[in-house]
Amino acid sequence: MQIPYGKQDITEGDLSAVLDVLKSANLTQGPQIPKFENCIKQATNSNYAVAMNSATSALHAACLALGVGKGDVVWTTPLTFVASANCVLYCGATIDFVDIDKDSYNLSPSLLEAKLRDARSKGLSLPKVVIPVHLSGQPCEMEKIHALAKEYEFKIIEDASHAIGGRYKNQPIGNCEYSDITVFSFHPVKIVTTGEGGVATTNDKLLAQRMGLFRSHGITRDPSLMTEPTHGDWYYQQIELGFNYRMTDIQAALGVSQMDRLHDFVAKRHALANRYDDLLEDLPLVLPKQSPDSYSGRHLYVIKLRSEDLQVSHAQVFDYLRQRSIGVNVHYIPVHTQPYYQALGFRCGMYPNAEAHYERAMSIPLFYGLTLEQQDTVVETLRAVLK
Repeated sequence: MQIPYGKQDITEGDLSAVLDVLKSANLTQGPQIPKFENCIKQATNSNYAVAMNSATSALHAACLALGVGKGDVVWTTPLTFVASANCVLYCGATIDFVDIDKDSYNLSPSLLEAKLRDARSKGLSLPKVVIPVHLSGQPCEMEKIHALAKEYEFKIIEDASHAIGGRYKNQPIGNCEYSDITVFSFHPVKIVTTGEGGVATTNDKLLAQRMGLFRSHGITRDPSLMTEPTHGDWYYQQIELGFNYRMTDIQAALGVSQMDRLHDFVAKRHALANRYDDLLEDLPLVLPKQSPDSYSGRHLYVIKLRSEDLQVSHAQVFDYLRQRSIGVNVHYIPVHTQPYYQALGFRCGMYPNAEAHYERAMSIPLFYGLTLEQQDTVVETLRAVLK
């Protein structure tokens, strides 16, 4: 039986919540969606939450709400899933990258500052938006990035797809103290799942309103937003070019049920990660460092091979584990090395920290339902191939 790198945890309560919706009159847009949004607002201490059918949709809507379009430039990290960059291209804007910090694997504030300073001195375009990604659930150094945003006048979207339930400087990730919008993912391998789904949080009413429009065809029934008096209760107007990015009540009901266990989900991941720290400390590995001013969502446990101390390659270790039913993965192939982005002009060697990370990194199984016996199997198998 394979041990996956990530897996949802579904209870009878989750099943019952979904079944209740299936028996109801509202399968798509119903009462569970605002209820789920309220759960997210409470968990993050944010003023607004807008639920969508994926985090990718939420990133796209966030960019649109901030006015990203043709002629604009947005910067993000190369070490992320492609959605963090694709959302910019959807808007017709230009994407660029800032290399990672070698210890946290997140976008480096010092390299961001250097790139901003260089762009300003050369008269190059400064970013309209920067999208830091909380890789593995570890928060970026948002206070430093926010200070740069004030100096260089850019907006911030936190891609917190890995980070629900985490904290930064003792405040919940998603409270948007250091950003304009924060986006979460609820894919099955994430900390909380809605099957597929995403949520954008913000403290800005106008941004929330605009994201709500973009998720539902640009259509409103709010008389205050219409260009003429309403014709009646049936009346609506399309005032933006929007999309069908709506979450269903089925998904939202699952999310509401899952959010009841958010604290337990994250606490269990921390316990398992701490146990990995102890069990793996004598192996030729770099283990994930944790920032003292944050509490990670612990979505992933990423090890890095000390290749200089090993007789086996990155690919050999990966294949050995996979062949023995250990579902390891690699997070991520740097975006700028993908063929589509190479065709845009990016080249290997442009972001050496992200590329060096990719060559040695591997995510080993970490999820709520991982048993100690399974964890021991992962460690023993890893020890066998490394030694």
